Amino acid sequence: MKKLHIALPAVLACAAFGVAAAIGSMETDGLEGSGADWLAQYKPYIEDGETMVTGPHKVFGPETNDLVPQLRKRGIDKVVLAGMSANLCTESHMRELQEQGFEVMVVTDATAAAQLPDLDGYAAALTNFRMIASHFADTDTVVSALRNAH
Repeated sequence: MKKLHIALPAVLACAAFGVAAAIGSMETDGLEGSGADWLAQYKPYIEDGETMVTGPHKVFGPETNDLVPQLRKRGIDKVVLAGMSANLCTESHMRELQEQGFEVMVVTDATAAAQLPDLDGYAAALTNFRMIASHFADTDTVVSALRNAH
């Protein structure tokens, strides 16, 4: 069975799609029982032996963490992207991953953005997803395609 690799946020994407993700690496020694442990409902996805988590990023995109090298190390060239802050984090990840040569699918209804009077971050992000991403679709379409691919 071919695995789907999902980027950011790994926990939410894995829970939503029920598939394995390869995201990066992070040292977790001492995390168990420290009070900073993973939420119980996400542990099966995070500790499945397939999922890895990158170090934290300091800007909107993946430029300051090890996401790109971890994806390359695993031979991953296709990324399904979902997450919060569509016009900031999600769009920045899409742009950088595209720039780095990855094929990026954005799940348009699995992201959101601030909407203020006269400002619509989600609409702005959708415009750029359509112009820049390799592919974009809603959750039902992506899940259906994944089920049919296996």
